Parts: sequence; C-alpha cells; structure tokens
Amino acid sequence: MEDRGGGGGGSFVAVRRISHGLDRSNTCNTTSAEVAAGSAAWLGRGLSCVCVQGREGDSRPSFDLTPAQEDCLQRLQNRLDVAYDSSIPGHQQALRALWGAAFPEEELHDLISEQWKEMGWQGKDPSTDFRGGGFISLENLLYFARNFPKSFQDLLRKREGVRSMWEYPFAVAGVNITFMLIQMLDLEAVNPRSFVGATFLKFLSENELAFDLLYCITFKLMDHQWLAMHASYMDFNAVMKSTRRQLERELLQEDVTRLEDIPSYSLLSR
Repeated sequence: MEDRGGGGGGSFVAVRRISHGLDRSNTCNTTSAEVAAGSAAWLGRGLSCVCVQGREGDSRPSFDLTPAQEDCLQRLQNRLDVAYDSSIPGHQQALRALWGAAFPEEELHDLISEQWKEMGWQGKDPSTDFRGGGFISLENLLYFARNFPKSFQDLLRKREGVRSMWEYPFAVAGVNITFMLIQMLDLEAVNPRSFVGATFLKFLSENELAFDLLYCITFKLMDHQWLAMHASYMDFNAVMKSTRRQLERELLQEDVTRLEDIPSYSLLSR
C-alpha cells in the first residue's frame, strides 16, 4: 500500500501497475472463475520444498524453486496481472456475486450504484477502487465471503468489539490487504527474496488457494489489531504495518507447516 499521507496518515489509496499481455507459460490451468469458486483442479501434489542458497557477495539468501513451484508461482502471478475490466461478463458476474454474498436480502440495482457505498467502496463504481489491486482483489473478497461467511459478515457489519466513531471502509480495506500481501510476499519477483516469501511458496505448492486463504486470515487479523490498538480512520496505515509484522512472525514460526497452523487462523469463523 502506498502511504501518500506521510506519518500515520489514513490514506486508502493502493497503486500498483497491472501489466497486460505478459506471457508466462505454466502448467497450472485453472481459470479465474474456478479460483473464485474454490476449484482445486490444477495443482499437482507432493512438491519439494524451497531450497535456500547464499550468493557470493550478496547478503540476501537465494531461494531456488522446483519447476513445479515455478509453475504455481507463475500461475499466481498471472492472476496478479489481470486488471478488473467492467466490459468482461465474467468480471461483472463476479462483482454481482460479491454483492449477493454480502447483502443476500437486498437486490443490487446496477453495477454502478450508490448501493456500493454500503459495502465500503469510495464511490458508486467499485471498478475505480479495483485499480489498486486488480481482479484478484475481487476474487479475494469473493473467496472470503463464500468460505468464511460469518467472519466476512462480522467485518462488513463491524459486529465485534468496541468500534471507533470513524471506522475503516470494509471493501477498500480489502483491496489494500491484497496489495499489502503482494508486497510482503514479493510475488512479482521471479524468485522469492525473503524467508517469508519462500515459506509462502511452500504453502502455495501444497494448496493452490493459499493466497486467498492467507487473505482471509490477514483481513481478520487486521481487524483484531484495529480493535486492540483502539484505532480510528487515520490510524489505518499504522494498523496495516502492525498486521504485517505480526503475520510475518506467525508465518516463520517453526511449528507452522501449513496456513491453518498459524495462530491467527483461529480468528476465522465459518
């Protein structure tokens, strides 16, 4: 997330360039629709762990991937490169599905509507907010709504804890979480350049929806940190930084062998 406000400002603007036409060949064949629906069709099992080597003259470790792990990383990177396009029927359908999951009792009048502000978008057209996170940020929200509906609704409606008079907008915060995870895990690099990034790729090789699951954990952890810090709107960046530090610590714990093992996973409810 790009902090344009300086200090402890409350900017919710996430800016990341979405590359078009980038050809990354891979063996993972799932579609965006399958990912949003929770398909487990494409990933092979039994992949090797990431190897760590030191490069001469470079204080940073080098993480070498197996061919299968490279394929899975490229498949995730391909998802990162997809910009939200309101002219694509599949993108429209996913956006309508998100509304239906969030407000099943309320009919959506149009894809451009004042109703979207109820979910925490900045205006009546969510597509303007997706520019920061791309289509994957919509997929993340939809996965969260479908797989952890109770936690999703609790966060959307701010049901838990003593809330601030000036709360963070749910949907835009979700886009910022997608963007923060991409940065934290260095997912746009050819190879991971940190231990936390390498650890995540091990989880990704064992669970093709690891990024979506980590997103749900992070969103819930962020709200937990928000309440613990008695935060208000202008504290959002500080809360995000605290969330990132806590998440990195949990991912690197020795007894964590899958995402479900990290302590913050227990915060989620279905």
